[in-house]
Amino acid sequence: MAKVKTGFVCIDCGADYQKWQGQCGQCGQWNTVQEVRLGSASSRKTTPSASGRSGYAGATDGQVQDLSEINLLALPRFSSSIGEFDRVLGGGMVPGSAILIGGHPGAGKSTLLLQVLCQLSQQMSALYITGEESLQQVAMRAQRLNLPTQGLKMLSETSVEAILNVAEQMKPKILVVDSIQVVHLDDIQSAPGSVSQVRECAAALTRFAKQTGTVLLLVGHVTKDGSLAGPKVLEHMIDASLLLEGDADSRFRTLRGQKNRFGAVNELGVFAMLENGLKEVKNPSSIFLTRDQEDASGSVVMVIWEGTRPLLVEIQALVDESHMANPRRISVGLDTNRMAMLLAVLNKHGGLFTGDQDVFVNVVGGVKVLETSADLALLLAVVSSLRNQPFPHDLVIFGEVGLSGEIRPVPSGQERIREAAKHGFKRAIVPRANKPKAAIEGMEVIGVTKLSEALEAL
Repeated sequence: MAKVKTGFVCIDCGADYQKWQGQCGQCGQWNTVQEVRLGSASSRKTTPSASGRSGYAGATDGQVQDLSEINLLALPRFSSSIGEFDRVLGGGMVPGSAILIGGHPGAGKSTLLLQVLCQLSQQMSALYITGEESLQQVAMRAQRLNLPTQGLKMLSETSVEAILNVAEQMKPKILVVDSIQVVHLDDIQSAPGSVSQVRECAAALTRFAKQTGTVLLLVGHVTKDGSLAGPKVLEHMIDASLLLEGDADSRFRTLRGQKNRFGAVNELGVFAMLENGLKEVKNPSSIFLTRDQEDASGSVVMVIWEGTRPLLVEIQALVDESHMANPRRISVGLDTNRMAMLLAVLNKHGGLFTGDQDVFVNVVGGVKVLETSADLALLLAVVSSLRNQPFPHDLVIFGEVGLSGEIRPVPSGQERIREAAKHGFKRAIVPRANKPKAAIEGMEVIGVTKLSEALEAL
């Protein structure tokens, strides 16, 4: 009988050791090093056989090919039946790709994937693996959402070996595993959800997807700070990492692409959570621009760039006299450290002191702004609230602000201005380098190079 090989792995950081020790030398945690059984090459090999790979045009069986001879037509994309989901993916699903979808509990991950699979199962073979819910619970949700259930194959299983055996027999075009934190490999002794289990399970499932051309959709949990739970190597294994965000008291959900080998990063898809499931919002700017008819101080509309399209959102600022030794700086949807830096620029180069004021900034609609084009709009919203002077409803502002008070250009500036003109805005304050050479009908564009010029223009 062959001797069983064992090793020692830290369940927190995944560090490997040849023998047991009380403290992990990588992460410094105590009592996290556990013994695991190392499977042989034959036992770790995934279940698909050569016959299972023959139908996938992208599989090469280990053959060396010249880069110029690789047939790109062998990987045609297909639609997920939801336009906003296709946009975030880069135009649709690619055969053999592994996609990880994370989000807070109740965000709608399982609902979104169930909607996608119920539609795709009418055209191709689809398999939904649920490890967190029973089959009756999934069926009740599908009935509540009025989804077509004929043709969708379901399996309640947590063993990866069993999942791969069933998938080899069915040969589905699309496979969903809900979730990666609850499945496990029998060769690993640690509990499901540990670093070693998540890493090896994801590797086995991804290897199956690559060999058979199956689209693999993994559901992932997130931590308190909103990042994906599990080892960082999990995000390196998969082809696309998507995050479904949304507050519990809001009916809107945003799907953002954090990593995508087949499309643009930071692409944003917007959905509305209704009684019959998630519905795509084809014109997100319209829902983020629901403003009062009366002009209010501290409110400014800006144009941000999300992935491949512009998005108009409202930013609000409230400046109030502070009664504390250290005035508060609170921002929702923006980086608080960058806001503090911009307030220092406003004091130095704009002559407006806010050191004794509490400053609160909010991006309406729950959108998280990750780019610097919101700098100018943020500062002018603070000025509007500080002076209690509202801006006109038809004014839009964007631009990056440097530490010396200069207004720097942003990418796709003219496309942002045209998008604002489509929504009825008449005036725009933008960096001078982004000002279009040809006039845009119905739009007065003011180009500025310094913060002082932007304040004078108002």
